[in-house]
Amino acid sequence: MIDISRLKKLLFRLIDIYSPSGKEEEILAYLKGYLKRQGLDVRSQPVDEHRYNLIVTPRTAEIQMAFIGHLDTVTAYDLEHYNAVEKEGEIVGLGAADMKGGCAAMIEAFVSMRQCLGPDMPFALCLVVGEEETGDGAAQLMREYRFPWALIGEPTDLVPCFRSYGYIESQINTVGKRQHASLAGRKQNAVETLLGGLLRFTNHMEHKRPELIYNIRDLVTPPAGFAVPEYCEAWIDIHVPPESAIGTVITEIEDVVSEKSDENTGISVRFRTETIDSGYDLPISGKTIDIVKAVYSEHGLSFKPNAFPSHSDANQIFSSGAKPLILGPGHLEKAHAQDESVPFDQVVKAAEIYGSLMKKIVE
Repeated sequence: MIDISRLKKLLFRLIDIYSPSGKEEEILAYLKGYLKRQGLDVRSQPVDEHRYNLIVTPRTAEIQMAFIGHLDTVTAYDLEHYNAVEKEGEIVGLGAADMKGGCAAMIEAFVSMRQCLGPDMPFALCLVVGEEETGDGAAQLMREYRFPWALIGEPTDLVPCFRSYGYIESQINTVGKRQHASLAGRKQNAVETLLGGLLRFTNHMEHKRPELIYNIRDLVTPPAGFAVPEYCEAWIDIHVPPESAIGTVITEIEDVVSEKSDENTGISVRFRTETIDSGYDLPISGKTIDIVKAVYSEHGLSFKPNAFPSHSDANQIFSSGAKPLILGPGHLEKAHAQDESVPFDQVVKAAEIYGSLMKKIVE
């Protein structure tokens, strides 16, 4: 039985602990103590010198499903106002949707079901670090553990996602020669060259690849003063539907942004892909899918699977051999937003869904 009061207190506490990616030590220490106080045998799995994942596993049974949530957030938009506040049923605060709401629901479901099903229920609770940056927590988790199914509590508005977009992270930089601003010409400016490549890129995406989702960010030059910058760079995020060939997309982008490069101008264009995570598309059939359908029917919810349109730990968990179901409270459009929030009734419902899944899997 889900303890709603306990769940709300836990969610508020998690949000109030600032845990940007790479600096999760305080929230880890708090949750390690919390889980122990709830009678769970929790293990610290080292990720680096100061950070670790928190893992709860069955005492002897094989893991049938791992419930996975990341404890890190993006950096605070405002360090004076990131704490949890309740407004008309919404819990507002940094990480509320992405994904401390999902983590709190998983923890409450796990605590409640352990009391009901005992310490050898065939499930793992995996609270990982680093998802918003390098994904090092999930990578370390999958080096040591194997399980057929994973449930990732990202914000899906409680819609089950058996498909996920792939992700490409690329850098474009242009390198030229620093010179006096009065001597600048368009063909001798690293910034203009890069902007030209980005304009070709956006035109290509609009007309040739409308199914892709892209974001241009971190457009920077070195401080130049009254001079032509010798260097300019930009980063591009691209989310790729699972049916699209990710290698073809990368090749197209590189060709488009570099096609007008002219060595005679002295400007070189360099394209580098930092991250490639393929998407996936799981068939909507089989015993576990039938259980999910039954749980949705039990809770009076429509079973209408969708694709998760963003990058998450699910991508590398899939590539390591597990089948990830992405399902959690909150709306993706609230994640990373200045007014990030999660409906508390969805957090409660998520905990109930997770608990029902555990019950039906062991029946």
